[in-house]
Amino acid sequence: MSNHHANYLTIEEIIALPTFQDVSISEDGQRVAYVRSTTDWDNNTYPQHVWIYDKHIDKNYPLTIGENESMQPCWSPDGQILAFLSPVDDGDKKTKQIFIQTNEETTAIQLSHADHNIDRFKWAPDGRGLFFTAKRPEPDKLKRRSEMYGDFTYVDRDFHFNALYFLDLEKGKQHAKILDKLPKDLREEACENDKDNKDKASTPLTELLDRYIYHFDISPDSKKVIFSSAPTPRFTDLLNMETYLLDLETDECAKLDITPLQAGPVLFSYDGSKICYSRYRQKKIYANVTLEIYDLKTKQTKQPALDIDENVLPVRWTKKGIHITWLERTNYITGLITEDGTLTPLVNPADIVITHPAITSDGKHTAYVKATSQTAAEVFLDNQQLTKQYMFYEGKTKSKKEIISWQTEDGLEIEGILSKPADYDDTKTYPLVLAVHGGPTGISLATPTTNRYQPIEQFIEKGFLVLEPNYRGSAGYGEAFRAANFRQLGLGDYKDIISGVDFLIDSKIADPEKVGILGWSQGGYISAFCATYSNRFKAISVGAGISNWMTYYVNTDITHFTRYYLGDTPWNDEKIYRNTSPMTYINNASTPTLIQHGEKDPRVPVPNAYELYRGLKDVGVETELVIFKDMLHGSDKPGIHRAILKQNLDWFAYHILDEQPGEDRVY
Repeated sequence: MSNHHANYLTIEEIIALPTFQDVSISEDGQRVAYVRSTTDWDNNTYPQHVWIYDKHIDKNYPLTIGENESMQPCWSPDGQILAFLSPVDDGDKKTKQIFIQTNEETTAIQLSHADHNIDRFKWAPDGRGLFFTAKRPEPDKLKRRSEMYGDFTYVDRDFHFNALYFLDLEKGKQHAKILDKLPKDLREEACENDKDNKDKASTPLTELLDRYIYHFDISPDSKKVIFSSAPTPRFTDLLNMETYLLDLETDECAKLDITPLQAGPVLFSYDGSKICYSRYRQKKIYANVTLEIYDLKTKQTKQPALDIDENVLPVRWTKKGIHITWLERTNYITGLITEDGTLTPLVNPADIVITHPAITSDGKHTAYVKATSQTAAEVFLDNQQLTKQYMFYEGKTKSKKEIISWQTEDGLEIEGILSKPADYDDTKTYPLVLAVHGGPTGISLATPTTNRYQPIEQFIEKGFLVLEPNYRGSAGYGEAFRAANFRQLGLGDYKDIISGVDFLIDSKIADPEKVGILGWSQGGYISAFCATYSNRFKAISVGAGISNWMTYYVNTDITHFTRYYLGDTPWNDEKIYRNTSPMTYINNASTPTLIQHGEKDPRVPVPNAYELYRGLKDVGVETELVIFKDMLHGSDKPGIHRAILKQNLDWFAYHILDEQPGEDRVY
């Protein structure tokens, strides 16, 4: 049944597709900087480089090349300087530091010399420097402790906080000039002997405050900073965010009287009299995130975007209104909203996925990454396409993607992306694989395949159909839909998935004897649930999946996630933890199951994988467990992505199509 004449992208070609992110636009709307991430097979990395498009010469060119990576570009207010982060090797540890590229200089200048990675930075609107966050120096007490006794950690007590710093542009440039005039040996000596001098350009602003800063913005007059912060760096404190206003002239730092449910960027208004931020409407992680405006003088708040039943994130407050992004079903939309709630989409909101949008302060020019169901993600300036990602698909067969919908037995409408072969024949029935997204507030989109965990194009080439269900809890369909798997994890998800399978079988599209399912993270949990709860599947793959909510609850770094979705702790409501756990149904298991997991996954810790594997082994089900050394919740190595994709392809081809694995099987 396979399409041997069709020329689909291979696993290696999918992994090698470049990706775009971190778009920045100069204030005159003439230049765009963006990050292009590529694949380096030899070093097993995805190097990132800043590229610049200049409208004056109508050309794209890289700012850095080779091993000299760069990321997070940001234009100065006058558009004359591009700042970006680049890793610097300082002895035995690499740190990301701020560099600047000016129109006069041929090479970039290292401006910052922080002890730790710089997380994020922004220009002061007056252009005199940059504000950044980085981990603050380790307390002497902790240093002494590890020197005396060795390394250990008091859980939930030993926190490494970050802080906000100001980096003076002129001082940083002066220091760089002094170092530039010295040969390498003297330069290193000067840095070593004069540790203080390195950082004289940077002033700590919040080092004495025990808070973990996530987002910040600078007032238009550069005299105040607003920042949202949590009491600790733990993920569990994300719903305890508070907002502070720091007066740079008086050093006063005041907590603002705002409900501590912030969820994203915080921005000053164009005139500095107000701020806006996104916040949860209620203290639940599946609740809607809406836009709120807070008047700094009157302390009144208002919410102009209540008509949008989905998460709203602000990007920038411009002269024309607040630039926001939101999801609507499978469309990522960007637009401007005024304080009275007037909403203007900036791009046609149908069949569109807009990511990494940027806008000029006058609201006249925008840059973004855009994909549609027919076209790959490209960088745009206003309506002009700047990149040529489409060339990677030339001469290649692409699966046909369509959005289908079906009803569940409890009356929910579920959508999914159905991928079909280019030579689809509606008189045939096809084997079917379900590829389930994570989250659960993730989403599957109808854009060309770039998935590095589920080999969708290769399944199509082998003659499968692939269904990516946007099950209850998925983003894009409003708050009630996202809340529909509250105390229904697994059980509700199963209804959504199996009703989609039944819909395709009843439509005479899918072969009921040849159905498989795979997923990663929450998608891996749903696959694990199907492995023990159901005998409807012929093969299953569980990637970084949860097998037992109790095991998960006590091991994960996001304990609050489980409490919010299951409604309580396992000590208070053991029954809900049992009913929704794959392990509860282990004696029913009958489906060959591949389990893939990162050894050092903090989000879904590896005991989940061993528990499912041991249970399946004990009840006599064919199973294979693959542990990826040093890997966290996902991989940042192309070689590992290649192994994950090949293992999945071989597993389903063998168990559903009876294909023997080839010589290139990943043993």
